[in-house]
Amino acid sequence: MIRLANAWRIPGSGSVNLNIAKPSSASVTVHRVGAEARLDSGRWLDRDVVFKQRVVKSYRHPDLDRTLQTARMRNEARLMFEARKAGIPVPVIYSVDLADNRIVMEEISGPRAKDALQTAGDEEAGRICDAIGDICGRLHANDIVHGDLTTSNMLVDGDRIVLIDFSLGQKSSEIEEKGVDMHLLEEAFHSAHHDRAELHDRVLKAYCRSYDGGEDVLRKVKEIEKRGRYTRKE
Repeated sequence: MIRLANAWRIPGSGSVNLNIAKPSSASVTVHRVGAEARLDSGRWLDRDVVFKQRVVKSYRHPDLDRTLQTARMRNEARLMFEARKAGIPVPVIYSVDLADNRIVMEEISGPRAKDALQTAGDEEAGRICDAIGDICGRLHANDIVHGDLTTSNMLVDGDRIVLIDFSLGQKSSEIEEKGVDMHLLEEAFHSAHHDRAELHDRVLKAYCRSYDGGEDVLRKVKEIEKRGRYTRKE
């Protein structure tokens, strides 16, 4: 077994080759069940971990489903590895089991940023939003697009914001793709934190401080918003 905390390899990438150990947890607690994956908390090799099990889609041909699941798992692991190399906080991946559609990763005990912002005072909320903007800027500066950039996919771990769930992500230098990321984040703030609009402003300021191309991306966000309004009218 290759341990993944420091160096690891991904099958099919030309330079990587992950091996797997089966979970040996004494007990497993259901974390979350979604359309694409089931998340369980448990113990694995004396570590607190999350088991991310991708959901088999019975409506797809088994061979097609396996091909898609394998490609998505490889992509998610690769993006998390690249983010970690760039100094962006993500959970450590300990094991990837392509045969069983499972990733074993570090469990981060902190709350979702979405939940933390609901109860945080102004000073603490501002600190969290500064950290969110900074981490988003560093992500895009390294041409990593998250694909589902919301406060539900960010965990508050002390002074850090830890990004999770890169299953819809990609490597891209395109301003359009980064603009979609930031548009998703804006919608998340307007939906979950609509009564504290100033928090999103903190995020954007920190984003531009962290990423030289931030202003260009935010201009693209405005274009995307206009397209959305036009589409809804039609």
